[in-house]
Amino acid sequence: MITGSLVALVTPMHPDGSIHWEQLDALVDFHLENGTHGIVAVGTTGESATLTPDEHLKVIEKIIKRTAGRIPVIAGTGGNSTHEAIALTSEAEKLGADACLLVVPYYNKPTQEGLYQHFKTIAESVPGVSQILYNVPGRTACDMLNETVERLADIPNIVGIKDATGNIPRGAELIKAVEGRLAVYSGDDATAAELMLAGGKGNVSVTANVAPRLMSQMCEAAIGGNRTETERLNGVLEPLNRKLFLEANPIPVKWALQRMGQIDTGIRLPLTPLSDKFHGEVEEALKAAGVI
Repeated sequence: MITGSLVALVTPMHPDGSIHWEQLDALVDFHLENGTHGIVAVGTTGESATLTPDEHLKVIEKIIKRTAGRIPVIAGTGGNSTHEAIALTSEAEKLGADACLLVVPYYNKPTQEGLYQHFKTIAESVPGVSQILYNVPGRTACDMLNETVERLADIPNIVGIKDATGNIPRGAELIKAVEGRLAVYSGDDATAAELMLAGGKGNVSVTANVAPRLMSQMCEAAIGGNRTETERLNGVLEPLNRKLFLEANPIPVKWALQRMGQIDTGIRLPLTPLSDKFHGEVEEALKAAGVI
């Protein structure tokens, strides 16, 4: 089972929006050196929505080669077309991804039965790779209910779910319902500590991009059930967990990484660089966490 701090890695870009491959390698090294337990490649934070299919797969391949098996790589391969998600998942399996992350279909708003059939079809079409569901209703306008997740938990290669609802009571209920069949991961930095203390197995984290050591330590403490240490570390991370979402992710975290000297200024439209009025707040959070 994949556990711990799973960074939702940004895709670094040149000012013209082209991918900065050298900086991508450097970011992977940064996480290997600072205790990150796994990398999620080309998720929302990696600007999956604006990468071409060829770029999407090249980023996954680059990260897999750079990690060289030292930590797991989870490839973002979801889509609102079942056919497209199958194609991406199949290619990621060929590239050597340890698992694939599949978002609830966005925009077309399927029924719960449609969600079940979507994920079931992908799992059965690409049975050789572990698959992690991803429920983020704030972005997809479609909420996969716990009952649907429970049905999907019986499919052997569906091994987890990233729960980005931020609803701890609901997440705790899901953890109990799928115990022993499915790992539940947080997808919400602000509530991740509590979900892991309730039995979650890790955090797919935006904040880990800028504070990988702190986030990995916090995840270890929370998964180990050490509430005192979890709360201490989470208190340090808390300003980042708030300020990195002042504008749509990944706008603030890319600015933060630029401020840290890790990446260049590139971001793709329709996303734009962080508004000037928020620079000071994000910088203060970086200083509070001791990363600058």
